[in-house]
Amino acid sequence: MTLYSKFDLDMTVEEVKLLIAQGEGYNLEFKRSLPSKASELAEEICAFANAAGGTLLIGIDDKGFIHGISIDNNHRSRLQNILNCIEPKVDIVSEEINIDGKTILSLRCPSGKERPYTVSGSIIVRNGPNSEKITSVQRMRDFFQHSDRIFFDEGTCKQFKYPEDFDKKFFKEFMSVAGISEVLDEEIILSNLQLKAGNGHFKNGTVLFFGNDPQRFYPQSITRCLLFKGTNKTYILDDKIFTGNLLQQYNGALAYLRQKLNLNYIIEGTGPRKEVLEIPEDIFKECLLNALAHRDYYEKGAVTHVEIFDDRIDITNPGGLVHSISKEEFGTKSLSRNPLIFGLFLRMNMVEKIGSGINRMKEGMSQANLPEPYFGLDGFFTARFFRPVDFDKWIASIKDKLSDKQYYILQRLNNFPDSTIKIIAEVLGTSTRTVERHITVLKRFGLLERIGSDKDGYYQIHKISL
Repeated sequence: MTLYSKFDLDMTVEEVKLLIAQGEGYNLEFKRSLPSKASELAEEICAFANAAGGTLLIGIDDKGFIHGISIDNNHRSRLQNILNCIEPKVDIVSEEINIDGKTILSLRCPSGKERPYTVSGSIIVRNGPNSEKITSVQRMRDFFQHSDRIFFDEGTCKQFKYPEDFDKKFFKEFMSVAGISEVLDEEIILSNLQLKAGNGHFKNGTVLFFGNDPQRFYPQSITRCLLFKGTNKTYILDDKIFTGNLLQQYNGALAYLRQKLNLNYIIEGTGPRKEVLEIPEDIFKECLLNALAHRDYYEKGAVTHVEIFDDRIDITNPGGLVHSISKEEFGTKSLSRNPLIFGLFLRMNMVEKIGSGINRMKEGMSQANLPEPYFGLDGFFTARFFRPVDFDKWIASIKDKLSDKQYYILQRLNNFPDSTIKIIAEVLGTSTRTVERHITVLKRFGLLERIGSDKDGYYQIHKISL
């Protein structure tokens, strides 16, 4: 490990002020003062080394207010001891910078070449704007085996040329939304955002997010939207492919969903009617961002899919759960395959607290009185949202496939879900055995499912095509 002095690197006050104005993110962390626990600071630096590198500014609070700190030889010695907690050794650049009469400490850590780095035996990773600890032996083993694949967006795209392949117009829009000042030279801003890989090259994540034509370098980085007739993939009614940068793909897919799904109209008081999608739009926003930010871009033969069926919407992206997250932890923890991309979306205020998206989607469906979404985690990640289906229209569409008694049983259970076989038999004027036989057929069709016990359960109707 090498701890450089403040004279080895000239970081200007303007550069530091720009970093502060950007706010905390994937590659930038603020600390009000030197932490009392040595491990706390070591873990932050370790996380940067395990990711794309980053800068830790000490003497600044979470809101970007400069408080300053006092630094003497004891503090410098303590800092050296803190850095000795990281294995293997990591080189950082330390600078003491005076801003408006206050001293702040800047610790700049490059992306490590001997990953993974550990503190007290634990691997620390950067996850969006936060640092997280991996403690279990299995998760550590997985990180060792898959660390190169987890961070596709940190790889180098040597074919990408700047500025001809770089979308400067969109980059300026990004800076405006993210609240980043244009005072400094663009090259400095690119460096501060960790978009460059060194030797004049740019990272894969930069190409996907800011490239004029990302598909020229990565043809698999597209989003394909399809509309099907019925509940399977036999008949395709519409097929559209969205290209461009990730934000363009997001906007295109969201517009496609708005166009193809049904609208409900809500009239509140004397004001204009409010249009609401049959499934809350915020759920799709969350899901599409997750699909684009967390997909496995190493998979060259697979793309992000949005598939609309009569009864559901499936949003699928290559790559199941990352190996460092167990199925039991799904929905409570998150680790992005592409933390640079996730961090850029975060700067645009398009994603919220990391790890909470799954629960927000579940809550959104519940508030809309819709079934809980299904999530497939193996191989491909699939989020399935069940559409509201009008019962009368649905049963009319399958009536010719049912007997009169089967048709009535479904009608009865829809109107009176707590109906028992005995009650249905009495109303039909038939035996309970006959009703049971028809229910068995309906189950075989996939139209009925028994939920719970015979005593306390109920029959759930599945509005599928026959």
